[in-house]
Amino acid sequence: MLILALDTSSPAGSLAILRDEKIIGVVSTWAEETYSARMFRHLEFLLRELSLDLKQIDLFAVAAGPGSFTGLRVGLTAAKGWAEVYGKPVAGVSGLEAVAAQAHSTAKLLIPILDARRGQIYFGFYRRQDGRLALEGEECVMTPSEFLDALNARGVECEFTMVTPEPEIISTKVSHIEKCATSIERVSSVLAPLIGQLGYQRAQHGQLSDALSLDANYVRRTDAELHWKTS
Repeated sequence: MLILALDTSSPAGSLAILRDEKIIGVVSTWAEETYSARMFRHLEFLLRELSLDLKQIDLFAVAAGPGSFTGLRVGLTAAKGWAEVYGKPVAGVSGLEAVAAQAHSTAKLLIPILDARRGQIYFGFYRRQDGRLALEGEECVMTPSEFLDALNARGVECEFTMVTPEPEIISTKVSHIEKCATSIERVSSVLAPLIGQLGYQRAQHGQLSDALSLDANYVRRTDAELHWKTS
């Protein structure tokens, strides 16, 4: 199975092509512009390097959130468009799950964390079950201090690991977690390969979407929604 995986959720976006779970090509660059602005240049380069055509792709896997509103919309629209044109399935994968999937920790509970900007972080509670990751509750956005308050209030067990590409956004707060010896594991911000592998796993379990049913999980409300609520 050939898989095209796409992450446009942040400026550190990436694009990868996999054969089943094996990565055969990946492109990632960091720039201030959203990754969606240079995604198609990278796609053209990668397809040319691998002597492939989009019509050969069997599955499109895409970051479905959380992240940049514009980036997510562009990435999802592209993946849904390709899936519709070529009659192929599409898998929406959480960027937080892709972060958690990189952990080497043996802890059963993983807490992936991403920078949400504006002094906030995205996070979720993922538990290892039968070799897979299962989300407990919903993914959230909070300030680091609010996150730690929620963690203490939740009464989470002490065997857990925080997993993030940017440990500095939370490391200064960790000492405030009561009664737990916590660890923070740094992982890569290049998420497309993991999104592809998780998409492949979904395909093996028949958990795919079509172009119409796939939607984003923004977690944070848009500015327009916030302004409407306060007006």
